[in-house]
Amino acid sequence: MRVDPVVPFAVDLSSLARRSVATLYSHLVTRPMGAALRVGIDSQIRDLGTTCLSVLDFTQVVVLDYSCADEAIAKLLRVYSPADRPAEAYFVARGVAERHREPLEEVLLRHDLTLAAEVEGDGFTLLGRVGPVERLAWTALQEGPCASAAALAESLPGGESDAADALAVLTRRRTVLRRGATGEYCALTLLLA
Repeated sequence: MRVDPVVPFAVDLSSLARRSVATLYSHLVTRPMGAALRVGIDSQIRDLGTTCLSVLDFTQVVVLDYSCADEAIAKLLRVYSPADRPAEAYFVARGVAERHREPLEEVLLRHDLTLAAEVEGDGFTLLGRVGPVERLAWTALQEGPCASAAALAESLPGGESDAADALAVLTRRRTVLRRGATGEYCALTLLLA
């Protein structure tokens, strides 16, 4: 299986909001604002035409409400999660403060989604739906380069079978990337370097 190189691109949500909607661009508070953000990000992804890592930057976002998070983030992840997605896109959130975390967690849980995020004070973590074994596997991938299920099994209590199952779930949830025929997996956050 050949995997195209991953092209990272940053999306400053407040800047995109400023270009998309005439309102307080640092306050992401309505469904129409969320829809405008989602359409803008989706358009950029489709224009790239290659596997991409979209870095959703919350640094300048002062207010994020549930409706905007639902409309922009959850719906965007839902479009790019199924096998028939319009493009190969992955997502990582950066600059997530405590004020962003609750609305993000709530909408991700409601839609059964997971998002890798850099959270102020916690570093990189997974938000949304994630089981304990998947979290352990993802954390182990964070600590080093790409790894196979066999290599990762040493970090998990259930051995290679649990590692393979956890990696399959994390891949389906688009929080890790499977690279090449070697069967190695990478945490998306390691691709940011």
